[in-house]
Amino acid sequence: MSLNPRLVKESFSDLQPVMGKAVAYFYGRLFAESPLLRGLFPPAMDVQRDRLFGALTRVVWSLDSPDSLRSYLGQLGRDHRKYGVLPEHYTAVGNALLATIKRFVGDGWTPEVEAAWAAAYTAAANMMIEAAEADAGVSPAWWTAEVVDHETRAPGLAVITLLPAAPLPFAAGQYVNVQTPRWPRVWRTYSIANAPRPDNTIRLHVRAVPGGWVSTTLVSRTRVGDSVLLGPPVGAMTPPEGEHPRDLLLVAGGTGLAPLKAIAQHVIASGDRPNIHLLFGARTAAELYDLGDLIRMEAHYPWLRVVPVVSAEPAYDGMRGTLPDAVRRFHSWTEHEVYVCGPPAMVSEIVRLLEDDGVPPGRIHRDPVREP
Repeated sequence: MSLNPRLVKESFSDLQPVMGKAVAYFYGRLFAESPLLRGLFPPAMDVQRDRLFGALTRVVWSLDSPDSLRSYLGQLGRDHRKYGVLPEHYTAVGNALLATIKRFVGDGWTPEVEAAWAAAYTAAANMMIEAAEADAGVSPAWWTAEVVDHETRAPGLAVITLLPAAPLPFAAGQYVNVQTPRWPRVWRTYSIANAPRPDNTIRLHVRAVPGGWVSTTLVSRTRVGDSVLLGPPVGAMTPPEGEHPRDLLLVAGGTGLAPLKAIAQHVIASGDRPNIHLLFGARTAAELYDLGDLIRMEAHYPWLRVVPVVSAEPAYDGMRGTLPDAVRRFHSWTEHEVYVCGPPAMVSEIVRLLEDDGVPPGRIHRDPVREP
């Protein structure tokens, strides 16, 4: 079988308008034919369905970029180890996927399209299996971590410090999946809010969201001495190794501050001295939950400028407006390396503004995976 990205993309475009129904059908078929696999998934499947759609979309549109595809699928394969996924499970998933596409593509499902999808899925599955098997020899599937500090910083928002039972290697800007004992098999992603430390601790900035099982548990029901599980660190929004020749612009909305604070710490610890502008936005001054620590960082590193931005408090004695407004008020950022994290709509608007301003897309880094 030869890989034919064109046929896969064309049929996937036909599938996208009915993707919600297709994903529901896929999981129904998968669990009907392989009922034991249901135990690998969380009780509620809403987030899982969104993840499948996002992953499938990224894989399909990366088929013409082998290096990018291998990097993404390798990360996905390593991360899936924490769910207990085994090589033989990929066959069942592939059968259900092809049956789903056949059902919803309709007349567009030809022997040529079927062969193209089979080749694409086989290649993707092999990349994930190879990465998982290679990782199994050097890294655990998950880490147990103890809660060593839990501080409520604002209503519904906590800063939590964890001590993994074994060293957790990660890079500034990455995130981890977290599972609490209260909700087995339910994992949620949280950015690590610090650069690597000698004591191996990591910090998470967690905001409880309505209906958020894990976030609510972490903020309201977790205490010092409790344990959680951590998946392997993932994410490519990381600063380059070695020197940092360009000045940095960091734009953080809410708890999107976490990975950007880690990046700032990493650059400061490197000994380099680029200028760093950190724009930290929230609705009210009370929601600038980490401002005290940021001001202390600013005092010790003269090349760091922290700019708090408040959008919904007219009496605030500081910069008022949205983060996109704040980005517009400064000079051109075309010579900067830029990192943006926060609510997706905000991130998209700022990326568009920066690109319109002439910042090369390759110098704008965003976190593609953030969940409550």
